[in-house]
Amino acid sequence: MLKRLSLEDFEALRKPLESGRQSPAALAGILVLAVFLQVVLYALEYFVAADTTIHPYKEEILSVHFWINLALVILSIIYAVPAVYRRSGRIQYLVSIIVAQNLFGISFFISALFFIGRQRGGTNMTEEHLLNFTYLLLLLGVVVFVATFIRFYLLLHKGYYRKGEKKDALRERFETKSYIPAAIIGGIGLIFIIGYISKMSGIDDIQIIFFITLGILLFYLMLFILPEQLVILYCKFRFKSFNFNNRGYLESED
Repeated sequence: MLKRLSLEDFEALRKPLESGRQSPAALAGILVLAVFLQVVLYALEYFVAADTTIHPYKEEILSVHFWINLALVILSIIYAVPAVYRRSGRIQYLVSIIVAQNLFGISFFISALFFIGRQRGGTNMTEEHLLNFTYLLLLLGVVVFVATFIRFYLLLHKGYYRKGEKKDALRERFETKSYIPAAIIGGIGLIFIIGYISKMSGIDDIQIIFFITLGILLFYLMLFILPEQLVILYCKFRFKSFNFNNRGYLESED
């Protein structure tokens, strides 16, 4: 689908690169910080969230996520080295996407699921209920990603990401308005989710409920921004001007 579009249709997506926010050096600093964050969040997931949970796949989830975290820690260290990322900026950007999704999406989501199934407080949540709830949340995640990707593609196709002051202003106004229905639907859905969790789990600790809500919300938020991350990665492989040279300067098509 994206092959039908030209460089002009993607030019506004170069802004984070032009500003330096997503330059290889900036991403290297983020990856170094991410090493420590991944260790801290996994420790929270293992020692706190999973402590008394009844989730039937607790051990499998912890084991798989451990190896994913270990692999990402190693890759984060490797692609924070200038000699490496200067030669493979595209792979560094891919690693940064996976690390961000793991940190702020998957880690918090797993901890939230474990907290929902905690045994303390006389929970009414059975293993079957918790498993069905997990599948429901994952299904909603797929819907969020697909709907966001379709929306993002339509914006690209209509020229909202072409460069130019008028087009940039038009895009910003359109995106601001288009967020309102999604925010309303998301807010209503979140209210029902919180109500279901409170009823079935018997959790009355406001801090735990807040963390559960935050974990689920961050999971969907990261899925919401994933299409744009993937499209920028696509542009890095397709267009020279989305990449940096060995001296750290953004390339041009010329």
